[in-house]
Amino acid sequence: MLGAAVLASCRPAADAPRDAEAYFLWAGVPAPPALAQADTVYVLAGEVRKERPDRFVPLRPHAPSAQGPEVWLVVRTETLVWDEGIYRRIERDLARWEGGVRLAGLQVDFDAPTRELDGYAGFMRDLRRRLPERYRLSITGLLDWSANADPAALAAVGEVVDEVVIQTYQGRHTIPGYAAYLAGLRRLPMPYRVGIVEDGGWREPPWLARDRNYRGTVVFLTRP
Repeated sequence: MLGAAVLASCRPAADAPRDAEAYFLWAGVPAPPALAQADTVYVLAGEVRKERPDRFVPLRPHAPSAQGPEVWLVVRTETLVWDEGIYRRIERDLARWEGGVRLAGLQVDFDAPTRELDGYAGFMRDLRRRLPERYRLSITGLLDWSANADPAALAAVGEVVDEVVIQTYQGRHTIPGYAAYLAGLRRLPMPYRVGIVEDGGWREPPWLARDRNYRGTVVFLTRP
């Protein structure tokens, strides 16, 4: 739950930027008090695993409830081959979450390889077609997209999704040389946020705030 009682009982994220407006909440990670003032919270709801693409693995037994922040329902997936039941389950969960939060829509957390973005765009087009129009679509993306992706493939993805959260970390550590990769974010033809890991030593490049498509950071919380 993301309710007031939970928020009041947890420690703040120690290394999160003081002006951070968005957070990503993994299953099993407590919600820090900062979430009460956040503009946006991404909440991992479940997974689709490669060995069982016919099964949605729920990671939260209850729909969240929260006053204030906009909430994204996140599905982490290891495959783009989904059984029809996966789509139906996600749509039911979206409708259920709407009863307790200000729901933005659905985020798909998938490490789409840079050279396979055309196929990913096709998957997202199909997903967009299946979902009610009131739900927005968000995805996570790799730093490599900004440097090495084909511009036409990026544009195809950008035509379907409402935003991308570019991840600047692996595990619990910020990727070395991230600033050089970030310079390529100006190529992204869509609104984007930068995903940073808690306690990862992130420093925002001075030019980033001037990019018209930049929407701020998302702090991926890791403290148990």
